Amino acid sequence: MKKTALVIMAAGIGSRFGKGIKQLAKVGPSGEIIMDYSIHDALEAGFNKVVFIIRKDIEEEFREIIGNRIEKITEVEYVFQDLKDLPEGFTCPADRTKPWGTGQAVLAAKKAIAEPFVVINADDYYGKEAFVKIHDYLVADKAAGEKMDICMAGFILENTLSDNGGVTRGVCSLDDNKNLVGIEETYNIQKTPEGPAAIDEETGEKKALDSQTLVSMNMWGLTPEFLEVLEQGFKEFLANVKPGEIKKEYLLPAVVDQLIKENRAEVAVLKTHDTWFGVTYQEDKEKVKESFRDLVKKGVYKEQLFS
Repeated sequence: MKKTALVIMAAGIGSRFGKGIKQLAKVGPSGEIIMDYSIHDALEAGFNKVVFIIRKDIEEEFREIIGNRIEKITEVEYVFQDLKDLPEGFTCPADRTKPWGTGQAVLAAKKAIAEPFVVINADDYYGKEAFVKIHDYLVADKAAGEKMDICMAGFILENTLSDNGGVTRGVCSLDDNKNLVGIEETYNIQKTPEGPAAIDEETGEKKALDSQTLVSMNMWGLTPEFLEVLEQGFKEFLANVKPGEIKKEYLLPAVVDQLIKENRAEVAVLKTHDTWFGVTYQEDKEKVKESFRDLVKKGVYKEQLFS
């Protein structure tokens, strides 16, 4: 069986872990958190290693809440995202407190990854289909081409909306071969009686969106080769950060977008029909709990997830 890894970006989790932190809210019938379900689905799909990207200051609590349990069922590695962990020649501005973004997070895992991998957010539920499709894509024998081979899960927009307010989604444009042409970050997408619409917060202007359009939820299928590109790109990104830009981030979608524009990568968009859910708003928590109860009732998951 080919080695493949699940890489979970969990460094954005607040400290004082588990005490009201939304990513660690217990949502399953036996106290599971959303991450438990992602790990379960990834292992079931054939991934056989988990890499947690966390911060050093939450390591102890993280191991207590989830890490130690997962170590009993699969190979686990921990890597640390650190504001000051920068390439030679760069230093972190004294007034910067915001992490450098998802690109730096995945780069922190470079030493721990020698196999194809899927990367996900810690606090999103992606469903089973996406893990199966990405795993099968990553292990399939493909002829070596000139371009880097990347894939991503494409979620149907209407399956990713919140009942409690607007959300930001990466709306995908595809070519005839279902490959990604570009991603447009679209803000404040809300459910309206006429269907989903992006609503301008200042003018109230509505831009209608096709409910079936595919969006990115930051679930990427990547190879170790991508990490080399990420490392080089981070140096270029830092070289272009101007004094005072203390919130500028190095983000995965932007890196992928640049590779497509430079004709260096081909990105297959794998359509998934599952409903995404996450806790964007505090009010979403009850809905998420209810959704997991329904999935258990339907037999999608056992009541004791890993029993």
